[in-house]
Amino acid sequence: MPPVTAYDLTGRTALVTGAAGGTPHALQAVGEGSAAPPPPSSRRPAATVHCADLDATGAEATAAALTASGGTAFAHPLDVTRRDQVAAVVETARRGSGRLDVMANIAGIMHSSPVLETEDADLDRVWNTNFKGGLYGCQEAARAMIAAGSGGSIVTMASGAIDTGAPGLLCYGVTKAAVVQLPRTLATEVGRHGIRVNAVAPGWVRTAMTERHSAEARQQAERPMIRRSPLGRVGEPEDIAHAVLHLSSDASSFTTGQILRPNGGVAMPWWAPRGPAVLPAPPGRPRAARHRRSAPCTARSAPAAD
Repeated sequence: MPPVTAYDLTGRTALVTGAAGGTPHALQAVGEGSAAPPPPSSRRPAATVHCADLDATGAEATAAALTASGGTAFAHPLDVTRRDQVAAVVETARRGSGRLDVMANIAGIMHSSPVLETEDADLDRVWNTNFKGGLYGCQEAARAMIAAGSGGSIVTMASGAIDTGAPGLLCYGVTKAAVVQLPRTLATEVGRHGIRVNAVAPGWVRTAMTERHSAEARQQAERPMIRRSPLGRVGEPEDIAHAVLHLSSDASSFTTGQILRPNGGVAMPWWAPRGPAVLPAPPGRPRAARHRRSAPCTARSAPAAD
């Protein structure tokens, strides 16, 4: 398959949860997967996208934006902690075309509290949304894909929090760590049906969730991420959108059970720029500068606000 054609999602059906949050660009990327990038004025989304969120008004706004760009999109109110609602939305999405090709479990919430002050209710609320909500989405989507017999792709949203610890993020980090086991386990069980299951674990990304904080708080959180990234910046929604599109399309047809980390390189433990080290030269030879191996960076990385 030609490289560009592999990203073509023409005629496919996608369901995205958390569609009212920081994912409109991700939705647009999935919807606009096409065989070749035509001029912006004539570009039409290729996939039919079902936008689901607890915030029904936000989901409607996202669907309206996709429709305004020339695509086909529908909005659905959805509480991902309710298995019956997840099953109903999956069935609605499947009924239109007779199949569900892409399931993107983006919905998630954050909670911050020290370990010693974390209540049962805190953990239950985050667990029910981040893990059980993702589990229900994976289960119902996989059942629909198996019944259709046409394979498909399931993408779950993890976080850079799976790779490090951070004060106050026990609930969030634990649930996202559990989320990565969904693709790893489910991929081994449904691969024979042509279904791929993967996760995206972003680094710090500017989303609607991060914009709720003050400019000072955002700068304080982003500054160490920018310093640690070899690219010298934090992530934008488009960076995650491209990762979701890749895993949703045939471009990743041989990829399953994997965790894709679009984080600007902040998770590379050796990255700690110090400049060249001057090493002693053997007798009779001039000294030469040689880059020494950097020590592991101990700065902690903030989780994605997905």
